[in-house]
This record gives sequence, structure tokens and C-alpha cells, in this order.
Amino acid sequence: MMGYFAYFQFVKSEDFINSPYNKRQDLFARKVTRGEIISADGRILAETITDTDGTETRYYPYANMFAHVVGFSTNGKSGLESIANFNLLRSHTMTLEKVVNELQGEKNIGDNVVTTLNYDLQDTAYEALGKYDGAIVVMEPSTGKILAMVSKPDYDPNNIAEDWDELTAEDSESSVLLNRATQGLYPPGSVFKIFTTLEYVHENSDYEDYSFDCNGKFTEGDSVIHCYKNKRHGQEDLIGSFADSCNSSFASLGLTLNPDSFTELCDSMLFNTSLPLRFESSKSSFSLDADADVSTVLETSIGQGKTLVTPMHMALVVSAIANDGVLMNPYLIDHTENYNGIVVDAYEPTEYGTLLSTEDASLMQTFMREVVEDGTGERLSGQSYTAAGKTGTAEFSTSSKASHAWFVGYAHREDKEDIAVAVIVEDSGSGSEYAVPIAKKIFDAYYQ
Repeated sequence: MMGYFAYFQFVKSEDFINSPYNKRQDLFARKVTRGEIISADGRILAETITDTDGTETRYYPYANMFAHVVGFSTNGKSGLESIANFNLLRSHTMTLEKVVNELQGEKNIGDNVVTTLNYDLQDTAYEALGKYDGAIVVMEPSTGKILAMVSKPDYDPNNIAEDWDELTAEDSESSVLLNRATQGLYPPGSVFKIFTTLEYVHENSDYEDYSFDCNGKFTEGDSVIHCYKNKRHGQEDLIGSFADSCNSSFASLGLTLNPDSFTELCDSMLFNTSLPLRFESSKSSFSLDADADVSTVLETSIGQGKTLVTPMHMALVVSAIANDGVLMNPYLIDHTENYNGIVVDAYEPTEYGTLLSTEDASLMQTFMREVVEDGTGERLSGQSYTAAGKTGTAEFSTSSKASHAWFVGYAHREDKEDIAVAVIVEDSGSGSEYAVPIAKKIFDAYYQ
């Protein structure tokens, strides 16, 4: 019994206090003034303002810019306000000061949470997405640090109580409170060709001999797949098909793949499972039955059909590729400290595991660099850093010609850590035209 009590007290206490069903939260809040949430570069992202009459108000200096990742603590909790609730309601104030506060009926000051978020990158990503809805995730592949996370449409957490009815109205189509970075499910379009390529390579040791003559479309029976704007790519090998994002080529090779093996690969790459996150996220979905019809196989091979992914999922995949196949557990909290700045807890990078072999990671690095050097991501070439990635243009409606624009990739320079990004711009156009320029702004800001 004592062993269980110790386990619950020291291991489970954080989960218990963070639970919205725990009434002890109210007790903590009555005795502790909620701590600050701080960016990696020292900016206060959330703080508690206390009026002369003792009334407390949670204040978010940067309002909409950090809305989804920092979250809110009124009308429930979300984002960091939720996952760091335990930390923010703890107080490592000196013992004597606690005694004095207790005697005087005053609150102790809660601990501060210092995040991995980089203000400049968050600002750049937020402004770069501009008027469009969508999401951006920026990560450090070697550690798993989340450096920026943007979701639009957004809201002002300072006004969450006043705007609650409007934000949660049943007839609202914008789902403003949804964090699209972790919960938004989108057709991946051509960024899915990362997985199709890996499966083809696994099944074909002679993949370097692959050849396809693209005339702008691929027809199999009654099913037709078109390249973007019906472009004729001509003779393509596998890396050229990837760099040019040739739908016809990938539809053709997709017909040769083993559905069971393909599903197994996708499952190993975090489809159909919960992501290793402490905050709410949706499961990306992939399925391809052995008896799937031709149309389904063709669409699935190019990232259309029923396949759905979150931007966070794609950020994790390209992070693993950049990190030679090893995925680090993503995290948002660097350390906690008391109000005097004394570190209470520090969080170290940990490995999730090997997402793909070193050989597969090296191959995808080569293919993704080709996208930038001689493909749909050429706007990223010729910089002070070396970029690699994959563009995508994902159709999302049978009644509309509009597309979501994707770019997923990473950048490298010897004097700094690599960074990985996932960008989706809703209802915009091609990935090369809308998502790549956003990624470039983020890379430029980081390597300036």
C-alpha cells in the first residue's frame, strides 16, 4: 500500500493535478498565484495581474500570436495552460516566506514555466501565414524542441470569457479553438510521396533503374490521374519523379505496391496511432485494403483519397529524416523555475525511437535536397543554408478546384542546429507558390 501511495504521490501527482476533474485545483488556485509562461528568449507569454482588491486576471501580452500553443485558463484550460497546470500551481517560494504568507493570508507565487518557443520564429511564422487559415510547426530535430507553433484562424485569449459563446457556437464553421497544428486533419497531397517512395524502394532493390515517360496524365481503366496543370514531365527516374512531384509516375508505381506492406510501413511512421505528445492531437489515418479498387490505389499513392495527416505528424517525420532516422520526443517545456529564477525542474531531450533506418533517412535526405536543387522547391536554393523538403498541393473538395498548399522539410548550416518545418496553407494553391515562401521566411529568420 505504501509503495502505491509513493508512486501516486510522486509519479502520478502531476497527472492528477492537471486533470480537469480534480477539485484540488481549486484549492491550489486559492493558495497560489498562477506562475508565468515564458518564451525561450525570456519574453512573458502569460502572466497573472492582481488588482488592489485581490482580483486576479490572466494576461497574454502577445494575444493571438501564441493563442493555441499557450492556450487559455478561463472556461477550462488549453495548450500550455493545461499541460503545465501542475507546474504553474506549484510554488517553490522559500519556506520562511511561505510561513509568512500563510500567517498574513496572502498567496504564494507559483512557479514559472520556461518554454522551448522562440519568439522571433513564432512572430515570423505567424506573420508569414498572413490572412490564410492553416498551421505551421517548427522543430529542432536533434532535440525534439518545438520552436514555434501557429494555428489560424486564431483568437485573443485575453477575451476568451467575453467571446466564449461566439467561439463555441454550433453553427461556427471556422473551429477557431481547434489547434490546427496538432488537431487539424488534412489530405497530405504530394508530401505523402515520402512514404510512397520509401515503400517502392523497400520492394524494389533496383529502384535506381526506375523509368517513367510522363505525358501529363496516367490512365488505368476508367481512372485518370493528372499531373499539376497537366504538365508533361517527360522521361523521369525515381528521384526526378519525386523532385518534380509527378503524379502520373507515382500513380503508376503505386499500382505495383503491396497494400499490406505499404500499410505496415505507414503504421511504423506514426499513422493510425497517437503521436508522442503531452497535448491534444488527432491521429493521422491511412488504410489501403488488398482488394482496393484501382481508383483508390492511384489516389492513395499520391496522397489523396482517404489519407489524412496533421501538420505535427509531418513535422515529426521530417525531423526524423533530418536526424538520420531517429525521432526525438517533441516537447514544449524547457524548465520550470521559482519566481526568483531558481531552476526547479529541467527537461532533457529523449529519444522516441528509430522511425526509419539510417539508409532510408539518407536516401530521403538526397531526394528532398533534389526537390530544392532542381524541383518544386527551387525558391529555397542558393541560400546561406542547405534546405531539403517536399511540396504538396492537396485537393480537399470534389466541388472546388481550390487546394491546400504544403511544404515539409528542414534546413542545415554548420554553425547552428538544424530546424524542421511543416507548413500548410488552407484553400490557397500550390505548395511551391504558397507554402515554400513561408518556409523560406522561417529559415531566413533562423539563420540570419
